[in-house]
Amino acid sequence: MSDRTTIEAVRLEIPNGANVVLGHAHFIKTVEDLYEIVAGSVPQAKFGVAFSEASGPCLVRLEGNDRELVEVARKNIEAVAAGHTFCIVVRDAYPINFLNAIKSSCAEVCTVHCATANPVQVIVARTDQGGGVIGVVDGSSPKGAETETHRVERKALLRKFGYKL
Repeated sequence: MSDRTTIEAVRLEIPNGANVVLGHAHFIKTVEDLYEIVAGSVPQAKFGVAFSEASGPCLVRLEGNDRELVEVARKNIEAVAAGHTFCIVVRDAYPINFLNAIKSSCAEVCTVHCATANPVQVIVARTDQGGGVIGVVDGSSPKGAETETHRVERKALLRKFGYKL
């Protein structure tokens, strides 16, 4: 047994028009609970859920209502290869529509690392025992502060989406 640790960045696949939620949970029933939360919060959502079991057979557990998005969630979780992580890939809904329900209704969810449509790199530590998510790089670094023009555009975008009056 070695105490050697490596760190790597794993890029998540996010299909065009989709969002991804990556988190950490602790129990096999998580995959079904997440399915129920997304389906119950946004009935028209198309999504896939993958959960990486961390003991016993250590399988990637899968649920969803869209075959393509289930497959993308599976590939993402297999690439991250860290126990007790989950990935939701969703279209026709935004994470804001179900994120609070995940955090408040799914007792086994420990952490939500990100909920985004941006490019994501997952920072994973690897040991002889397995992998663990250290954090994520969500999108790009800031390029400056918003100007008044940017502020007006931000407010217009939020109103276009229906998030503000």
